[in-house]
Amino acid sequence: MNHPHDASTEVTQPSGAGTEVVQSDKFADPGVPAHKRRLTDIDPRSAKRNERIVTLLFVLSCLGAVGMIVAYVAVPPEGTTESVRTSTLLLGVGMAVSLLGIGIAGIHWAKALMGDAEMVQDRHPIRSSDEVRADAVRDLNEGLEDSGVVGRRGVLKGAALSALALFPLTIAVPLIGSVGGDWNVSKFKHTMWKKGTRLAIDPSGRPIKASDVNIGSAFHVIPETTEEYRESHEWITEKSKAVVLMVRVRPEDLKSDQSPEGEQWSYDGIVAYSKICTHVGCPVALYEQQTHHLLCPCHQSTFDVADSAKVVFGPAKRPLPQLPITVDDEGYLVAQDDFAEPIGPSFWERLK
Repeated sequence: MNHPHDASTEVTQPSGAGTEVVQSDKFADPGVPAHKRRLTDIDPRSAKRNERIVTLLFVLSCLGAVGMIVAYVAVPPEGTTESVRTSTLLLGVGMAVSLLGIGIAGIHWAKALMGDAEMVQDRHPIRSSDEVRADAVRDLNEGLEDSGVVGRRGVLKGAALSALALFPLTIAVPLIGSVGGDWNVSKFKHTMWKKGTRLAIDPSGRPIKASDVNIGSAFHVIPETTEEYRESHEWITEKSKAVVLMVRVRPEDLKSDQSPEGEQWSYDGIVAYSKICTHVGCPVALYEQQTHHLLCPCHQSTFDVADSAKVVFGPAKRPLPQLPITVDDEGYLVAQDDFAEPIGPSFWERLK
């Protein structure tokens, strides 16, 4: 609490006699008002009742959190707009109940049960001198005038205000425009690889024969397609999902070259894996020939291409998806099918 400043009366003597300040009678310190006790301070039953109210609010918060978890497990988004909307609504209601319960309980606890006695802490004047205050005001005014914020440069000010007013639209319009868009997340589970698609060199698009691949060599691979399609905007998106790194090792070095079902996924030591790291999606393109390791340059996740691209180091949590390959009648390397699992970083809907 701040104490009021002492009142004083200035009496100016005639010229030449100097100036003298005569103190008048000081205002009396009013002190702190008498503490008013609350009902919960004098009535134990009221205190107990308010304690139960606060407890129930915290319990309600707990129920909201549990309800949110149950909704997350029991009502997952199934890839349709309706299911995503329902799941999001239930999660939001659960979170709202949980947070509101905590907030209201905390406020009621503080107002009804916690101590409310007044506390006084003396404060000392921190006011700057009149000269310093005058200099600060003068500097501010000069800066405002020099910058054109006040006075002249009306067009400049109008342009600045317009830019500040329009800038939020750069964020709001894309967000609003994307509402109600394509909710089909299954498109991220599949690529343009399919049975019989030839493996081609990136970026030329030239198909690759098995005889072109030497032991220890590594190829950056894309699906073979027409030149016209490679010039389309859609190709950029499809290519980003379908890029592959293909290497050839000695067949005897392969620790595993079969699918879990026993199908042969490699051809004569040639293996192909998704080039997209399963950590955060960086391109895995650094191949170490002697160890058969693939290294992601972003966070150093390391995969063993001789052992189904299993993780041997780093933050990635699962192997690189393998592209099952074979050769066609002309000796060109072709895909047997799409990747066996979704490529890239893990996500909630990545199950097949």
